[in-house]
Amino acid sequence: QVQLEESGGGLVQPGGSLILSCEASGFSIDNYLMVWHRPVPGRSRALVASIGKLGDAVYVNSVKGRFTISRDNLKNTVYLQMNGLNINDAGVYYCGRCATKIGSTCVNIDLWGRGTQVTVSS
Repeated sequence: QVQLEESGGGLVQPGGSLILSCEASGFSIDNYLMVWHRPVPGRSRALVASIGKLGDAVYVNSVKGRFTISRDNLKNTVYLQMNGLNINDAGVYYCGRCATKIGSTCVNIDLWGRGTQVTVSS
């Protein structure tokens, strides 16, 4: 079964931290740019962070300096370390596999996980 499974979401207070994991099955992530997306107003999903084959990372401006994306190819897992969480960070976080990219920008995601819920509340 080719799939992605996210985990690590939960309830945190503003300013708190979470580490999300995305475990891949049925394929190796080595040859793929991998992404984390979350819903934003007016869009079902929008880019949070991406990481290329060589570990090059891209972040949406709102999370720069607070989030860190990483990958462990041997564990076939992508991570998202989230620090200083605020209410705007809340939502379901989805891991995706990039099928088509232009440089470091993914233009087509062909595989998604079911998502993991991040709730930020005091």
